[in-house]
Amino acid sequence: MRRFTEKTALVTGGAHGIGFACARRLAAEGATVAIADVDMDAAADAASAVNDVTHEHSAFAVACDVTQRDSVEQAVAAVVERCSRLDVLVSNVGIASAVRFADTDDAEWNRQLDPTLTGSMRVIRAALPHLLEAPGGGAVVATASVNGLIACGGVAYSAAKAGVINAIKNLAAEFGANARGTVGADRGWVRFNAVAPGTTETRAWTDRGAEGEREMREFAALTAMGRPGLPDEIAAAVAFLASSDASWITGVALPVDGGLTVGPLAQVLAHDA
Repeated sequence: MRRFTEKTALVTGGAHGIGFACARRLAAEGATVAIADVDMDAAADAASAVNDVTHEHSAFAVACDVTQRDSVEQAVAAVVERCSRLDVLVSNVGIASAVRFADTDDAEWNRQLDPTLTGSMRVIRAALPHLLEAPGGGAVVATASVNGLIACGGVAYSAAKAGVINAIKNLAAEFGANARGTVGADRGWVRFNAVAPGTTETRAWTDRGAEGEREMREFAALTAMGRPGLPDEIAAAVAFLASSDASWITGVALPVDGGLTVGPLAQVLAHDA
């Protein structure tokens, strides 16, 4: 499939994990992809890796710290200056912590909410004028989490992801074609959606060694599928929501979680089978 031919996509947090998988998938489907990350060296390595796979010079690195408004605005401006357009935004930055709520002071709370929720809104705000000019309509896909849908622990992280989901729903209403008065027009609206991944095999788990691997497997055992997800599986859902195949889908938070949000009955049925 080449659903993003002649389109430009910006992926924040694109140097690793789910963000990198999204960048690689969009580039494989024809997009020019800006891989934005606070670690410019890692972003450059990621862009090189994507180009090696696609055999095209379709990916490039952009420095972006989503906690800094100037950095965000400069990153978006650099993408538009280079590509003359912006069609897709994948907002993918988030910080989780194992700090218990009782031990979460204001500084720790803000450390998690600023990049995860406020940072996502900074990027959307900066990209929005360009997305509104995208032929066929712009598309935003935010990486939320099952933590934003059900109680999974991690109160600050969960609150941030729930905020992302609610913001996406409100933005979908505010910037839909009907609200903008652009029904039937070639441009002038943006679709907003989110994916809500469950336990996914990323460095958030694997960098913690044997303990992280064990915890990842324990969480994955609670799902109907009985295994962790892979970043490429999340990227497939992101690509769908960003593509014209989802042209009548907006305001959705799509669980991509192996059936975690099915609930405890999945485990009971699995043992009874």
